[in-house]
Formats: sequence, C-alpha cells, structure tokens
Amino acid sequence: MMELFDRFWASAVDIVWGLPLVILLISAGIYFTFAGRFTPFRGVRHAINILRGKYDDPDDPGEISHFHALSSALSATIGMGNIAGVAIAVSIGGPGAIFWMWVAGIVGMSTKYFTCTLATMYRKKDERGIDQGGPMYYIEVGLGKYFKSLAVMFAVCGMVGCLAMFQVNQLSGLLQNDWSIPKWSTGMVCMLFVGIVIIGGIVRVGKVTSKVVPAMFVLYFVSALYVILSNYSAVPGILSSIVTQAFGGTAIIGGGTAVAFREVLITGVRRAAFSNEAGLGTAPMAHGAAKTDEPVREGLIAMLGPFLDTNIVCTMTALVILSTGVPAAEDGVVMTVNAFEHAMPGLGRYILTLVIILFSISTMISYSYYSLKCSRYLFGFNFGSKYVYVYIVSLFFGAIWSQDIVLNLLDTMFATMAIPTLIGSLLLSPRVVRETIDYFKRMRV
Repeated sequence: MMELFDRFWASAVDIVWGLPLVILLISAGIYFTFAGRFTPFRGVRHAINILRGKYDDPDDPGEISHFHALSSALSATIGMGNIAGVAIAVSIGGPGAIFWMWVAGIVGMSTKYFTCTLATMYRKKDERGIDQGGPMYYIEVGLGKYFKSLAVMFAVCGMVGCLAMFQVNQLSGLLQNDWSIPKWSTGMVCMLFVGIVIIGGIVRVGKVTSKVVPAMFVLYFVSALYVILSNYSAVPGILSSIVTQAFGGTAIIGGGTAVAFREVLITGVRRAAFSNEAGLGTAPMAHGAAKTDEPVREGLIAMLGPFLDTNIVCTMTALVILSTGVPAAEDGVVMTVNAFEHAMPGLGRYILTLVIILFSISTMISYSYYSLKCSRYLFGFNFGSKYVYVYIVSLFFGAIWSQDIVLNLLDTMFATMAIPTLIGSLLLSPRVVRETIDYFKRMRV
C-alpha cells in the first residue's frame, strides 16, 4: 500500500513541478520587480524602520505586530528547507541548483512584496469580527465571486500543503540516525509539545516564534560562518562551480552523474520555493494578520524574508556542504549534520542537532496557523478549528513515513497553491502599484 502511495505522489510531483510552473514563478517575480519599480531594493531602509516599530499603532486593525508577523513567517520559512532542502538540491541538481535558488530568492522579494501587500489590502472579517488576510481572501474580495473557485483551490491545497510533515520527518530521521531514538517517539513528543502551543492561536504563535527565531538564526549563522571560514580557500572555487554548473552540471547522488540544465533549473527553483515560499501564498496568511492600516508597510516587511532565507541562510548551508565534501545521505538533514561534524569534530553534531530541533519545532508551530487558516476559510471558524487535531496527528505520520513520500506530497500541494496565488496577484498587481506610489508620495510629504 505504501509503495503505491509513494508512486502516486512521485508521479504527481513530476506533473505539477514541470517547466511551466518554474517559468511562471520566475517570470512573475521579474514582472513584479519591474512593475513595482524595484521597490524591494529601494525600500530596505524604510522596511527596517517599520520593523523596529517606528510606525506601530496599537489601534490599527489586525492581531499581531509587524515584527511578530515577520517572525511567524520566517519561523515557517527558515527551517528544514534551509538545512535539509539545500542538501537535497545539491545532491540532485549539483552546485548549479544553488544559482537558481539565488535567482528565485531575488525575484521572490518582489513576489512577497506584492502578495503580502495584497493580503493586508483585501482583508475580510471572520465570525468573530477579526480581520483575516491571505491569498484566498484577496482573491475573493479583490477579484469577486467569479474567482471564488481559485480561493477555494488555494485553501484546499493549503490545508494539506501546510502540514509540517517534512520538518518532523527530517527531525525524526536525524534523531534515529544519530541517537537511536525511534521515529515514532519523536512523532509523539512533537504532537504533544506543538499541540500545547498552537491551541493558543496566532498571538501565542507570534510570541513564541519572536523569541525562538532570532536565537536560532544567530546560532546557525555563527556556526555556519565558522565552518565556511575554516575552509575559506575552497569558497572561490565553489562559487565558481555554482555559476558554471547552473546550466548543466554534476550531482552528488549517483557518484557524480551528469545533470541536464532542465533538472538543475527545476531542482533549484523547487527547493527555493519550498524554502522561502515566495509565490506559494503561505507568508501572506501570517502578514495578513499584522496590525497595520498601511498595506505597503507589511509588504516591505515581508520582502525581507526571501533574501534572508534563501540568499543568506541557504547559501551558507550550501557552502558548508560543498566545502567539507561530505557524501550524499539518505536524508538531507543527515548530510548537513555530517558536514558540520566534519568541520567541528565532536561539537558540530551537537550544535546542529540543537539548531534542527529549534528550526523544526518553530516551523511546526507556524505551519499550524497556515493550515488552520485554510480550514477556517472553508468551513468557518468553529468547525474549521477542529482541523487542529488532524494537524497534530499528521506529525506522527510525517515522522514515520519516508522522506520521498513526504516531500513529494508537500511539493505537489505547494505547486497547486502557487497557481491561484500568482494568478490572483498578477491580476491585482496594478492596484498594488497605485498603492505603492501613493504611499511613498505621502511618506515624502
């Protein structure tokens, strides 16, 4: 039965993650960059001031602050995609896959800006009178009833795609490989701990992640930087190989087998999308809960995510793996841990285990909000909230299933989430452009 299940999702992911979707993600990001007049790159200083709370107003609509919204979004994006996802990308697509992750990260800044601005422009009150935002809401409110089917499509796929099965899968694989802890035990513990936190809702999620995310980011950044500096002589050659192999190169899996350009491109963009989620529609659900009456401000905050996630954290992971020269492993997370242990014998494994536990748990907590938000959109707040129990139980299955089954299932759902997100964002993009021009005109005044 599991073999049939595995084959089904392997076939499904090959269908949805073809060149058409890759081209849509990249070209949409390029369009948003030019349509937005390079706002994500010109507005960085202003975005940092917003993040510092300079423009916060407790009377603004929404549930959480700009910083808590970014922390919630980053706790979902900065996680196993940065550690295990990069290892998988290099294993399958070779160093050249990292180049396309860079490209996807840069253009993803504009995509995040547009989608998260829309998430606060077009919010809808739920049964409790609280403003809710996200792709399903801005599609329904911004485009009207004739596009409701796209909103429903996003929410249905989001309920499954936002299950944190990959995070618990990689964590359980690591703990079993290094510490002989049964996978089912990891699944049970995660069910209990995550369940206690997520029942508190987005406010509690925001408070927890705002403390965990900065700490885990600094710990991982410092550790990775130490490994990279220890192997600094290899860095120029690695960077050169990332660029030269971007149009076809050599993968680590299979003893250095050749990889065609198409595989390198798709692998890089797919893993970048899984990591920073630009264009998939998850982050707009968190940023749509921010306390603000200026949509552009939340878009500016959101645009920082893809650069931090992909162009900094993922790049550091790639440099660690490639500079240490560790062989591919069955689980991507094990491969990354082996790289740190190779560079810091006796210490690297412990540091990475701690980082991975923090990354995994924070993502499991944040993803629950996304999954529940989709369920509540479809079934109403009261009945939709019961989906929390499905989410919690899914952590157990994610822990015991194989990496391939979990990854193919979630990749398929993410791909089908991207379609309504990007269609809605492209159709509504002129309104974001007008809002952006008006906002910066008022800020200059």
